[in-house]
Amino acid sequence: MRVSKTFVADLLKRHTTQIARSRRCLKQRRYQPGPRNRVWGLDGTGKTDGTGAGHFLLGLIDHGTRRCLVLDALLDKKATTILRQLRMAIRRYGKPKAIRTDNEAIFLSRDFTSALRALGIRHQTIEPHCPWQNGRIERFFGTLKEKLDCWVVADVGALRVSLAAFRFWYKHVRTHQHLGGCTPSEAWEGIDVQRPPRKLLWFEGWGGLLQGEYLQR
Repeated sequence: MRVSKTFVADLLKRHTTQIARSRRCLKQRRYQPGPRNRVWGLDGTGKTDGTGAGHFLLGLIDHGTRRCLVLDALLDKKATTILRQLRMAIRRYGKPKAIRTDNEAIFLSRDFTSALRALGIRHQTIEPHCPWQNGRIERFFGTLKEKLDCWVVADVGALRVSLAAFRFWYKHVRTHQHLGGCTPSEAWEGIDVQRPPRKLLWFEGWGGLLQGEYLQR
């Protein structure tokens, strides 16, 4: 069935109020932390250091708790290198039921898909040109790039140190509205945020770009 642009424009015009109300409700909706290790979001981005060399950054995030499981600068972008990071994460955090990626060639390669089947992990791929379907990792990278674009690193060693500081800030300091004001670490551990903390500590990194208080429980 096909409709004209005029029909669509008239339809939107007739329902302007309802559309605005629905959009407002969607923006104001509150999420609850979900179970951990149900779905992991996997993707990559890049960063250029002070020498002009580009580095591939791999990110892995748990959908239910927003916990960053992997954030590292890799030496290359091969499937075997990414799978090595994935296996290390599984040994440390447990195995997810599914991993969601985009349709980049490396994630559709035989090595990558065969490894997920062997591990018993379902591979979820988003539709082409629909990055919002992997919104958790995209939102994480958005927060990372907002800070990283203002931060200069000398080389890959300095970049890795910086990424470790960002991971700590993101997991333990930065609270999330969609987690009910919890940090990803608190959501992952199932910590009762109403419980009085043992100590209130201050964190600051990246020359003040990353800062905030965090609770030691």
